[in-house]
Amino acid sequence: MTLEEVVACESAAQKMQTVSNAVEELLVAAQRQDRLTVGVYESAKLMNVDPDSVVLCLLAIDEDEEDDIALQIHFTLIQAFCCDNDIDIVRVSGMRRLAELLGEPGPSEDSEESRDLHCLLVTNPHTDSWKSHGLVEVASYCEESRENNQWLPNISLQER
Repeated sequence: MTLEEVVACESAAQKMQTVSNAVEELLVAAQRQDRLTVGVYESAKLMNVDPDSVVLCLLAIDEDEEDDIALQIHFTLIQAFCCDNDIDIVRVSGMRRLAELLGEPGPSEDSEESRDLHCLLVTNPHTDSWKSHGLVEVASYCEESRENNQWLPNISLQER
């Protein structure tokens, strides 16, 4: 491996960590300010009623759920809708960390109160009163990914 390749790998890993931290910051801030919609069906309802308020869609799934055909169909439809409406979209792994961030029971804990965390929408009011550094960072990452023909960028949330 050449020095340039090593530096590029380190730079990519550092960028991924920065974006992952930005996603975490954004989710916590959005939930605190009631700008987070959680769940596949809840997200579909919101996108049907007010797609202009949605600024980011996160599709969360771990490796062990990759074979869930129904979930993949939902994801495909949501992705198509997001592309048609110029909504940034990111694929996220790390369901345990996601549940921890949102104050939900972990995936291994059986609870009837846990929400479906597979689809999360971050909304923005129709005013510019709410700006988030995390949102700017994630939007920039999505744009860079599209420029590199990666239409569905992946982010991994690491357990702490």
